[in-house]
Amino acid sequence: MVRLIAHARSLLVAPFGRGARLAAAFMAGLALSGAIQPAAAQGRSFTIIRDAETESLLRSIYGPLFAAAGLSRGFVRVTIIRDRSINAFVTTGNRMFIHTGLLMQATSVEEVAGVLAHETGHVVGGHIARLPEELRNAMIRSVAAMLIGAAAAVATGQGQAAGVGALAGQSVAMREFFSFTRTQENAADLTAVNLLQRVGWPVDGLVQLMERLLAQEMMIADRQDPYMRTHPLTRDRIDYLKGQIAARGSDGALPPQMEPQFAMVRAKLYGFLEPGASVQRAFPPSDTSEAARYARAIQSFRLGRVDDAVAELDRLIAARPSSPWLHEVKGQILFEGAGRVREAVAPYREAVRLAPAEPLIRAGLARVLSTLDEPAQLRAAATEAEAALRQDRTLALAWNTLGMARGRLGEEGLAALALAEEAALVGDLLTQRQMAQRAERLLPAGPSKLRAQDLLNAAQIEREERRRR
Repeated sequence: MVRLIAHARSLLVAPFGRGARLAAAFMAGLALSGAIQPAAAQGRSFTIIRDAETESLLRSIYGPLFAAAGLSRGFVRVTIIRDRSINAFVTTGNRMFIHTGLLMQATSVEEVAGVLAHETGHVVGGHIARLPEELRNAMIRSVAAMLIGAAAAVATGQGQAAGVGALAGQSVAMREFFSFTRTQENAADLTAVNLLQRVGWPVDGLVQLMERLLAQEMMIADRQDPYMRTHPLTRDRIDYLKGQIAARGSDGALPPQMEPQFAMVRAKLYGFLEPGASVQRAFPPSDTSEAARYARAIQSFRLGRVDDAVAELDRLIAARPSSPWLHEVKGQILFEGAGRVREAVAPYREAVRLAPAEPLIRAGLARVLSTLDEPAQLRAAATEAEAALRQDRTLALAWNTLGMARGRLGEEGLAALALAEEAALVGDLLTQRQMAQRAERLLPAGPSKLRAQDLLNAAQIEREERRRR
């Protein structure tokens, strides 16, 4: 489940906790270095990034790709993970994960589009669904090899030789499994080519990214057995893709607005996630582009120089008044950086006006309004939080804001229900049970009371399952 940090912000960072750890065996991804995603492989928790501007850019890329692949809206859930490595992968349940490192280190939006097309190829091919069975077969073959080796050792008394034979059998089993994954990668590359051409976009981005990382892969894998890899060698994939491009051609272009949007997203991620020295290296003062100024404005905010940050954002807004993202970040900086709550309302409202379908922005406005703690503003906060939740019910921040606003307005039953919803999202069973019980007791008969009962029952079932585990 996801738990967002306390304040409403343009960029929300959340730990990826209970029930959300991913088994490396059930992943397929770009993995250009040849290694399965390290965070997952080691069982660590991920950190999820929520940002309306970044998510909007990604939707504009994967939306057409999904449509070209015949995938219905909402069939694939896309999540951004805070990780510096260049990667993306899909898992069981049709979930696609994109590393911030891909967005920050890609040199063009074409490279990002190529990676997302490749990952869409994994979804279309049903590769993740087939992995468990292939793993099971590989395990059976490996165990069979060990049993045969043990039997030979008993029959012949040649334990050492039989052990070598068992290891050889296991090696064959693993090579067969990795051959299966290599076939998947090639199939995903071919699907990527088809999808990109279907939407009229260039095919070169994925190749460009691979070529840029070829030297890095060679340094890491110089002595590695190429058959003992979960993904094909980068040079093999480059040659394959180049062959496809040569045969089909690579005409097409991305929509012209995507590249400047990508530049701003990349700058924002640097500004919020990287230390000051990294921001200065990537966007030195000599760089006067809008993206560089955006990154430095956010860095100024993080360093406590709120007036400098707001002044730079005002200049950017003057040049791009229709950008909801710039207004949103200005509101965030005024709210979080200076506690100028009333001043933050106007930029947040303008951001909502410009992007009414972005639930994260509405949730941010709701948080600011609720902080004013005035009846009219609390009602407005509840309205904005409810609007955000109609668009995205997974926003724990919006449920929390709704609960606080309802409570301060004296609507205790609805407040308890909202806080129970928040607790369910973040995996806090005790709070979920307590708030659901309170809501059930206070609410009149109707849909809200039934929902409180559902949350209470779900908490009790989950509690029993945890006890059994």
